[in-house]
Amino acid sequence: MSPSASPILGDALPNIPWEDRPAGSSAVMWRSARNPVIPHDQLPESNSIYNGSAAPFRGRFAGLFRIDDKRYRHRLHAASSDDGVAWDIDPEPIRFTPTAPDLPATHGGYDPRICTFADRYYITWCNGYHGPAVGLCWTEDFQTFHLLENAAMPFNRNGVMFPRKIGDTYALLSRPFAPNLGVSGDIFYSQSPDLAHWGRYRHVMSPVPGWNDTKIGPGPAPLETAEGWLLIYHGVQTTCNGYIYRIGAALLDLDEPWKVRYRSASYVMAPEAPYERCGDVPNVVFPCGMLADAATGRLAIYYGAADTCLCLAFAHADELIDYVKRHHQ
Repeated sequence: MSPSASPILGDALPNIPWEDRPAGSSAVMWRSARNPVIPHDQLPESNSIYNGSAAPFRGRFAGLFRIDDKRYRHRLHAASSDDGVAWDIDPEPIRFTPTAPDLPATHGGYDPRICTFADRYYITWCNGYHGPAVGLCWTEDFQTFHLLENAAMPFNRNGVMFPRKIGDTYALLSRPFAPNLGVSGDIFYSQSPDLAHWGRYRHVMSPVPGWNDTKIGPGPAPLETAEGWLLIYHGVQTTCNGYIYRIGAALLDLDEPWKVRYRSASYVMAPEAPYERCGDVPNVVFPCGMLADAATGRLAIYYGAADTCLCLAFAHADELIDYVKRHHQ
């Protein structure tokens, strides 16, 4: 693919981790031959390491990953990498620095998303506060994490910020979900003038019959492209043997992101490899992070496999966009 063909509106990332599509494959998204890139037991006390995100940082890469320890506490750990594949993980969970004295304490945490926003990195995650809430913090160095107000109250998760303001406000996608209260797994959009007060809620997408009939949720931070915001998301199907988590993609309007321009009727990746089929929660591929190179259109997607280990997949942005448009439902 020539650089001029890249639809990504953003920065070049020449050191993006990358592997060409395997010979003979027609997959629009393909797995790294080095998967799992982080095994479940990389730390002495880890039961599982999965669902995490990465960002370019000072010529290298910074990451945040969910680690469930052998007491099965869910906590977030920072990590660094030279190549985005081999990771040095801090054995101690991150500690938050409150930006106000009356902020509620965090209780565990999982499934972090990193959003690169100008000179800051905003992190959203599922924060325990009388149920699953959307936590929000920012960092400049991946050492000090400044805790902000929760961006969404229970029962809500899968929060992810947009990497720039929409109009003059910050923007967020999230997924309220409380089946016992009759709240289904739809994706919603909200806005904030100050990262403390969120509102102007708009519905984005609902589950639909088929591979994502039960619930859906946004994955990595939406990627700005010439065709719209490229959203990678997970979809869940209920079968007679439990849930299956697969990966889909959609294109949202650049100016009004609650409007879906295209949404793939077919999934783009499903659990097929042994490490995705077998684990603490079988049959799960769960995307949380993505790196993008605007010069080549290359994408590197980080996803959790079977709620056990962290993996990496690759795609070309133009091919993924074309797939979404050709398989539009």
